[in-house]
Amino acid sequence: MYKLTARQIHQSFIQGEVSAVEIADYFLFRAKAVDSKLNAYLTILDERAREKARLLDEKRKAGKTLGPLAGVPIAIKDNIHIAGERTTAASKFLEKYVAPYDATVIRLLEEADAILIGKTNLDEFAMGSSNENSAYKQVYNPWDIKRTPGGSSGGSAAAVASYGVPISLGSDTGGSIRQPAHCCGLFGYKPTYGRVPRYGLIAFGSSFDQIGPFCRTAEDVAMVMEVLGRHCERDSTSQVLDSEPYRDDLDLSIQGKTIGIPRPFIEELDEGAQKIFFDGIDVYRSLGCKIVDVDLDLMKHSIALYYILATAEASTNLSRYDGIQYSTRDPEAKSIDEVYQQSRARYFGDEVKRRIILGTYVLSAGYQDHYYKKAQKVRTLLIEQFKKGFEMCDAIAMPTSPGSAFELGSIQDPVTMYQQDIFTIAANLAGLPAINIPAGFDGDGMPMGLQLLGPQNADGLVMRFAHQFDKETTHAKQIAPMFDDEFGWEKK
Repeated sequence: MYKLTARQIHQSFIQGEVSAVEIADYFLFRAKAVDSKLNAYLTILDERAREKARLLDEKRKAGKTLGPLAGVPIAIKDNIHIAGERTTAASKFLEKYVAPYDATVIRLLEEADAILIGKTNLDEFAMGSSNENSAYKQVYNPWDIKRTPGGSSGGSAAAVASYGVPISLGSDTGGSIRQPAHCCGLFGYKPTYGRVPRYGLIAFGSSFDQIGPFCRTAEDVAMVMEVLGRHCERDSTSQVLDSEPYRDDLDLSIQGKTIGIPRPFIEELDEGAQKIFFDGIDVYRSLGCKIVDVDLDLMKHSIALYYILATAEASTNLSRYDGIQYSTRDPEAKSIDEVYQQSRARYFGDEVKRRIILGTYVLSAGYQDHYYKKAQKVRTLLIEQFKKGFEMCDAIAMPTSPGSAFELGSIQDPVTMYQQDIFTIAANLAGLPAINIPAGFDGDGMPMGLQLLGPQNADGLVMRFAHQFDKETTHAKQIAPMFDDEFGWEKK
């Protein structure tokens, strides 16, 4: 069963070939087996999953209408609230925090009859590119446990890439879905900003954050996005748009469509990465797409823009964690000042502290005009440059990351680590839909991805491009050897 896509599992359930209880038991077993090797989960939802499965079997037996994700097991990044369950954001500050309400995406998944399997590991407060910043345990890459699964949604990526679940949710602030998908050989989708409700997502950078799925097929991406892409009155940034039938257009031809390439950035890659990228472009050329160059020179400023603007927003958002209402309190604190200072010093990790300090600095008196306000102006210029680029093409292609997954502990310099997101940040700055598409393997057998970006609200077109690539290639169908059945991971 582990090789089935989400669509196939759903069809097997509604057709009576397998019960929801069997599905839940099977994937709970596999999630625990995967977790024992990869540390992908922070919480596995045994009772919740089995109770949902029991109710689904009763619902099917009674002949009631089943939801569009009925029977599909899904893992959830642990910065998204599930009522009555822990939400830690992989931080000691929230170690004992139990969510009092469901995030909108959780409500939508529950209404669609999905089965929630567990909460996945991440970089603390979604700040990181390697999952080395989790306060609890390091996540490992299913293709090579000495390497990073990417971050910050590394647990969500590892859970799907190890065939532990067919779908997981992550959050993407500067590439935190697409970069782990690249490292683990998955489709990782960041929707247009405002297309998926953020209500119930622990905020990092409020003008950047988006929730999106990890899947093994582009069709599964479309399947779950049809459920998640809805308006939410509790999210002031949520677009007032109806759900779209993305799957209806997946098989439409892309012949005659134009793909733009920011060539100067590609030429800076090493020879192997360039080959994988241009091999992917050749696939689109064979499908009848026209390839043109586009000018996106302002992307060279994207790292600087992001680490001014996103850290400023993080500094504001994380100010609520003070040891009083939401978070753990230092037991040695005696005064209110000590509660604030000692709790934050004790329970925030180094990377979170680094970003709070940077964000506070760029917002401070005397520096806000020089850094924050100037960065906002350049962000506007970047958005305009993308708009001009899309006048020449239907989609823009670029790498997802400069190279494949690096070895854990091999990057110690924060600035070097931040460079891993050089190709992903621009989509968040401009609010664009973007997807990582499995595009091949490097000389060490590690997955590499191709990234496609579309104009705002062209989510369906981006998924169609990804699906057409998926049909023409086999990269996404490869299984990390450690987690194939021949190695004993199948439940007998």
